[in-house]
Amino acid sequence: MCAPALADTSNGFDPAAFSELERWEEGHFWFEPRNTLIAGLAMQHFPEARSYLEVGCGTGFVLEPFVKSGRYARIVGSELHPSGLRVARQRWGHAVEWLQLDARALPARGAFDLVGAYDVIEHIAEDELVLREISAALRPAGGVILSVPQHPFLWSDADDAAKHVRRYRMGELEAKVNAAGLTVVASTSFMSLPLPLMLTSRFLRGRSGSARVAEVEVRPPRLVNSVLRSILTLEVKVALAGLPWPIGGSRVVVARKA
Repeated sequence: MCAPALADTSNGFDPAAFSELERWEEGHFWFEPRNTLIAGLAMQHFPEARSYLEVGCGTGFVLEPFVKSGRYARIVGSELHPSGLRVARQRWGHAVEWLQLDARALPARGAFDLVGAYDVIEHIAEDELVLREISAALRPAGGVILSVPQHPFLWSDADDAAKHVRRYRMGELEAKVNAAGLTVVASTSFMSLPLPLMLTSRFLRGRSGSARVAEVEVRPPRLVNSVLRSILTLEVKVALAGLPWPIGGSRVVVARKA
């Protein structure tokens, strides 16, 4: 452990949520297309990468395309909470190295070809410090892929429950990445086509306060989930074809170290 004092505290995320999260990631309309987008961007921009660190790997779900690709000689999954690492380790065992750490103090310098942090830094007040630590952990010409929730006007009780510190304004993440000494090479929104549904959901939740509305957004009925997954699969194909989406519920940024 690199940060034992913070292990399984309520800092940034509820550790009790990992086992529940594992049950509904697979097949989910948001998680699976996001994995496809992340894996596609990694292949497009960093095909020579052979070492990979995921910061805040949670249940290990996003590690799947990296492990199964067979391209990486070293894969490290890191997480603040040991309860998340236990779930991730059950998935991938010795195929991945596991580290409990604080993203604000990464114990690596110039060690990785690629670092990923997917819906992680919005939980951390010192996001700019985390980006500097990621930059320091990269080898020259190494890269980073980041995803974050976007648009403060979409803030809802879901952000409160997830212990988000912020939703990013357009251009905010790119500016912070540049300030960390990295050069943005690609940027796109995600959850663009379903954005009207997100706006409607938040309006209804604000008017009714209904927990049922929130539940449908997070765990929709099977048919709704299937339709949304098809929509996002199309959206990802367009983004990977080089046509970025201007607005959407999330922002995905790819950057390279000089």
